[in-house]
Amino acid sequence: MTKKKNQNFRKYIKLFWITVLSGFLLVISMFLMASSGTFGKLPTFEELENPEKNLATEIISSDGATLGKYAYENRTPVKYKDLPKNLINALVATEDERFYEHSGIDFRGTARAFLKPGSGGASTITQQLAKMLFTGKASRNIGRRVLQKMKEWAVAVKLERQYTKQEIITMYLNKYDFLNQAVGIRSAARIYFGKEPNELNQQESAMLVGMLKNSSLYNPLRRKELVTKRRNVVLFQMLRNKYITKEEKDSLQTLPIELNYTPESHNDGLATYFREYLRSFLKEWVKENPKANGEQYDINRDGLKIYVTIDSRMQQYAEEAVSEHMANLQRVFFEEQKRNKKAPFYSLTDSQIETIYERAKKNSDRYKRMKKEGSTDEEIDRAFQTKTKMKVFSWKGDIDTIMTPMDSIKYYKYFLRSGLLSIEPQTGHIKAWVGGINHTYFKYDHVEQGKRQVGSTFKPFVYATAINQLRLSPCEKFPNTPYTIPKGKYGLIEDWTPKNSDNEYGGERTLKGALANSTNVITARLIDMVTPSNVVRFAKATGVESDLIEAPSIALGTVELSLMEITSAYATFANKGLRVEPHVLSRIEDKNGIVLAEFTPKTREAMSEETAYVVLDLLKGVTQSGSGVRLRLSRHPKEDVLTGFPYQFTNSIAGKTGTTQNHTDGWFMGVVPNLATGVWTGGEDRATHFRWIGNGQGATMSLPTWALFMKKCYADSTLNVSKDRFERPSYVGIDLNCNTNNKDEDLIDDETDF
Repeated sequence: MTKKKNQNFRKYIKLFWITVLSGFLLVISMFLMASSGTFGKLPTFEELENPEKNLATEIISSDGATLGKYAYENRTPVKYKDLPKNLINALVATEDERFYEHSGIDFRGTARAFLKPGSGGASTITQQLAKMLFTGKASRNIGRRVLQKMKEWAVAVKLERQYTKQEIITMYLNKYDFLNQAVGIRSAARIYFGKEPNELNQQESAMLVGMLKNSSLYNPLRRKELVTKRRNVVLFQMLRNKYITKEEKDSLQTLPIELNYTPESHNDGLATYFREYLRSFLKEWVKENPKANGEQYDINRDGLKIYVTIDSRMQQYAEEAVSEHMANLQRVFFEEQKRNKKAPFYSLTDSQIETIYERAKKNSDRYKRMKKEGSTDEEIDRAFQTKTKMKVFSWKGDIDTIMTPMDSIKYYKYFLRSGLLSIEPQTGHIKAWVGGINHTYFKYDHVEQGKRQVGSTFKPFVYATAINQLRLSPCEKFPNTPYTIPKGKYGLIEDWTPKNSDNEYGGERTLKGALANSTNVITARLIDMVTPSNVVRFAKATGVESDLIEAPSIALGTVELSLMEITSAYATFANKGLRVEPHVLSRIEDKNGIVLAEFTPKTREAMSEETAYVVLDLLKGVTQSGSGVRLRLSRHPKEDVLTGFPYQFTNSIAGKTGTTQNHTDGWFMGVVPNLATGVWTGGEDRATHFRWIGNGQGATMSLPTWALFMKKCYADSTLNVSKDRFERPSYVGIDLNCNTNNKDEDLIDDETDF
């Protein structure tokens, strides 16, 4: 009996070892087969050498800040030296305790996971990297999952042979998707904490490592309590592996999760309008500048570095200035519209208003999508009249509401729009670009796309032509009387006799006083003296690219220009008459830092230094005694309710306000020696405007934005924005010493041009 039992025992032992050895040989065989590619193609040597793909193109400001990215995955890799030690320790302690001991496969962890399911430890960091880079999402089919695991092992071993442990950690953290547009550790650090990776503290690193288990489950924006528990598990693992002390662990576990959520989608962050313009430019650039092998660069995945002239600090101040003033201006506009039966329009018939709404409907994404899908006009109309849940813009924050798409179109017609552009005259570098009030809801770029009548901001080109051509002095006096250019001259079909906006005539005014107070009759006299064609030629030389009709009416600003054109033209005056083409690109590098292109602006002489300096002297008069004088006041006039606190600028400022017919467009151009900044404000539709000029003029609609922007720039001493006087040329033969006590220098705020 005993002998029989012993025989059975030996038989079971033999069977056990046969099973174990067979299983071991099967695993070895499958591993070898996987390594040879039997179960599917494995990465080549070249693919292992270059595993990074889908790298975000990064836009880098002149002061080294990341303005935004173009990407399929918002991923910008960092190097191992940029990773904090606490992050590396947290990763190894939690995900792969024997990371520095194995060669890609942790057989102890695998055996434990096999014998005790749910205990963890089956996949090393290297295996997880192999899965992310080459083998993809795990299959639910058990058989396929086993084969996939074999491939992961094979790739992991190859990775370990090819790369150092530091490189594997770096690739792993650079590749992982932390959700919310945060692909890779750098994006995760920036988006969740507003930091670079090397700035992460212990508890922040622990939270991000905790997300590696399952970022969808451990999403800090949705499940903060669960994320806190997971972070504390990571801290426990760090204690277990002796990376921190018990006192440190206990202290850190009591801390709450504190996020500084900074999303990096295309509609978020700084310079959103500029980034959209740059995207369009780059799409054309890659077509004309292929790789050495003839392929096009992909701006969404090739990891290009785009170095731009935008200064992130100035951009921040510009966006803040636009938001602060426009929120206040919109509040006053809403109040006014409560008394307007045809709000937000003036001087339109019901039929004209209906046409505006119908045009807006046909321009909407909803309409275009439904048309493309083959919907009938009746179906589209019904959809636009059906209430639906939506999020709409307000200056107090986004509003979740229910309204029809047509009602949302009408709602947005109430909002005034604005744009700001700031240029360094000496280099042509664009330092700040604000195309609108909110890129999520208002896509139209009022810097580069939009063209509106410029009003009085065009008058300096008439005066400059007269100074350049006739060497007129700012002190030259002209009669303040009606002036007529007869029909037939310059192709006029009838006499042209412009009126002063204040309807006041008599006496004389100097050129300086006439420009400061936008005296139309003197501007008309000047353009007749120099001819419209010469004014057009001069404006073109300074940078105006739009077609200009050679008619006398251009003297009063009937021309339509973009903010880019008018601001860059004003910059020419500050650069001693030398026109430097405005530009935003410094250079483009590939992901390895190799320079692919460098950009230098074109320059040309537009006028003499003397003429430029005399024009600046004229423009200084606008802020000394004209419509821009409120920049210098220590208190505001009673009727001035929209300009915020007194600005009290004391430095040299050359400026010009502009207001078009019915105060549809309000402009302000402000120039100091090393910065030219233009601001436009108005409605999407020209019939959307303030009822009265007090609130609708450029001095109220746009000047405050410029003032707020400059105050912020001056408060930041690192920017070195000049408060000096404009540099006087070595020779100025034109008399600039005018008697400023004349009546013609009195303040006149109403400077409408038509």
